[in-house]
Amino acid sequence: MKIKTQIVNGLESRWLAPAYSGWLLGGLALFFFMAATNTLSGWLYVISGVMAALLAIAAALSARNLQNIQVVRRPIYPVSAGDDLTVELLVQNGSSKPKSLLQVSDLIPHVLGEPITKVVEILNTDNPQYWVYQIATRRRGVYQWQTVQVRSAAPLGLFWGRRSQTVAARAIVYPTVLPLSRCPLVDDMGRESSLQINSDRRAQSATEGITRSLRPYRWGDSTRLIHWRSSARYGELRIRELERFTGGQELIVCLDSAASWSLESFEEAVIAAASLYFYAAHQHLNIRLWTARTGLIQGEKSVLEVLAAVDAGEEVQTGELPRLPLVWLTQNSASLPSLPEGSRWVLWQPELHEKPIAPGILIRGDRALQAQLQDAPGF
Repeated sequence: MKIKTQIVNGLESRWLAPAYSGWLLGGLALFFFMAATNTLSGWLYVISGVMAALLAIAAALSARNLQNIQVVRRPIYPVSAGDDLTVELLVQNGSSKPKSLLQVSDLIPHVLGEPITKVVEILNTDNPQYWVYQIATRRRGVYQWQTVQVRSAAPLGLFWGRRSQTVAARAIVYPTVLPLSRCPLVDDMGRESSLQINSDRRAQSATEGITRSLRPYRWGDSTRLIHWRSSARYGELRIRELERFTGGQELIVCLDSAASWSLESFEEAVIAAASLYFYAAHQHLNIRLWTARTGLIQGEKSVLEVLAAVDAGEEVQTGELPRLPLVWLTQNSASLPSLPEGSRWVLWQPELHEKPIAPGILIRGDRALQAQLQDAPGF
């Protein structure tokens, strides 16, 4: 049965495959021809000849009906997991005569579902068919496909033909972003980073920095900021105004994507990484994401695209972890002692036998992920 299906598919794709009625008519034509040969009856020759001519005409018309059909695809806008992808196709007739009874199939990846088929009854030259359909998504990912098939047996239904076109498609399904009302793990790191930055500023702001402009001396200005060469030129004291440091607290969310994970835990880790990133961004922190393949990245769209495509056990292409305070998302408890000072962790394990140096959150399966990310870090 499988071999028969492959033969039929090969005939349809390369030339034409007889339909059931075509096989029946061909068998009758052969039967009448053999009967005419045995009886030397002229009218049997006529019947078999008419049937053979009808088969030839049907084959020619079916092949012509599939010519000069063009399919154009519009870009697919990204969605979040659980939402529907909207796919838009334009089917055009490039010939001077209308086409009829066409089956247009978009061969989407099997993980998204079965191929989607639309029947076009009439395709005129000046009236292209606009085809829009939705695909339900269950999980994140970057999905690509490129084949659209046009199939028809018109006008007589005796032969099926199918022609494939390369119409590339790329659909991005972002991971779910949990709406965190609070996240003590991120808030604590932000406060610690803020205190450190303010301390460094107080120690350096009096004498260091890039000169932005010069202004006249005012009572109370530090003498260390006097620009003596300009003061001598203008005949009055001139003060250097320094460029102020305006960057916010820096935080890095790191996903241990090079390690081996269970499928369910890794999907939760990707959701957690996206949720922590957006929560920190809404708190006006200087937040970045790190994965083993991409390294440090920043920007909402870039982060979502990376998290949509990331896989567990991917090859490390970025070297070591940044030596800065970070949030480490992992399933490997052995990696916790090597984290930089001031870091936090989120661990997917049933229990933790040894107390780590840095505090963090242990993710268990008996509670919702959103609720656990809003817990205060322990240990």
